[in-house]
Amino acid sequence: MTKRDYYEILGVEKNATETEIKRAYRRLAVKFHPDKNPDDKEAEEKFKEAAEAYSVLSDAQKKSQYDRFGHSGLGGQGGYDPGFSNIEDIFDLFGFGDMFGGGGRRRSTVQRGADLRYDLEITLEEAAQGKDAKIDVPRLEKCEPCEGKGTAEGSSPETCITCSGSGQTRYQQGFFSVMRTCPNCSGKGQIIKNPCSECKGAGRIQSSKTLEVKIPAGVETGSRLRVSGEGEAGVNGGPTGDLYVFVHVAEHDTFERQGTNLYTSAPISFAQAALGAEITVKTLEGEEELKIPAGTQTGTVFRIKGGGMPDLGGRGKGELYVAVTVMTPKSLNKDQRALFENLADIEDVEFEEEGFMDRVRNIFG
Repeated sequence: MTKRDYYEILGVEKNATETEIKRAYRRLAVKFHPDKNPDDKEAEEKFKEAAEAYSVLSDAQKKSQYDRFGHSGLGGQGGYDPGFSNIEDIFDLFGFGDMFGGGGRRRSTVQRGADLRYDLEITLEEAAQGKDAKIDVPRLEKCEPCEGKGTAEGSSPETCITCSGSGQTRYQQGFFSVMRTCPNCSGKGQIIKNPCSECKGAGRIQSSKTLEVKIPAGVETGSRLRVSGEGEAGVNGGPTGDLYVFVHVAEHDTFERQGTNLYTSAPISFAQAALGAEITVKTLEGEEELKIPAGTQTGTVFRIKGGGMPDLGGRGKGELYVAVTVMTPKSLNKDQRALFENLADIEDVEFEEEGFMDRVRNIFG
């Protein structure tokens, strides 16, 4: 069945603001919610349709995809959110906690710890071989003396008398009963009258931990490694966040990297280019002998198989490409000059008419 246009469902224009979209959805949610329309299948379907439209148009990324590509651009991300199980959930979304007589539900004070980012710079050699890197990560950790509770030994948090532990207070504004964060406990639902001397009641302390992170061979700049459970400690017993290590591979003096392939250059003399020779080329793993055939021209590129970077997925190694440059002597002694003068008298060389850009294209494929 063809889905209806989300803007049509909510009754708003395509350039509607976030406030207009929210207002339109709130109106439809009140009108068609199953709690107000028991056993009304048509109302239930309209409620689901409105919820689906709002879930897309209220999300900037999904809205952008939908505006450009329609329903097909969402890739299955659209859909009715079953998380709104009753009318209280709908109005909690908009800040109206008890509009239809629902009870003030206790707000959970348990929070997951924040994820952390660590930027690690390594050399190209380390990226090729992999390494076990030791890093110092500053973070909030659970206060051990109070076990994260924030209270001094022998004491416990007390229920906030202002909100009765719900973390919210109710204000009557005409027809609406508006729920707001409790100003006395800042939404925690509890008051610490005897705080821990170590963390001053926060339950967490600033610290630093040294971790050993395994960097796999073949990583590139931008590679991200996730270290589970090594982020910041949670609040009130919440789970710990994760640590994400972002790798940056420093530029190398000798090699340029493109994917798994490496590129470098090597100088050769007139004699080596004309007569042929074997030269020693530096690689990441040491040195390699490279055979230069007679008549080699400047810019000729040779390949050393397997001399590149390892594939991060374990599919072998790339290649090392070596471009040779024939070096012209800057000064000649008496004997060298005599030899070159004799060569000039007898040489008979035909030069190919090849443009510079043609040579560049030949070098790089």
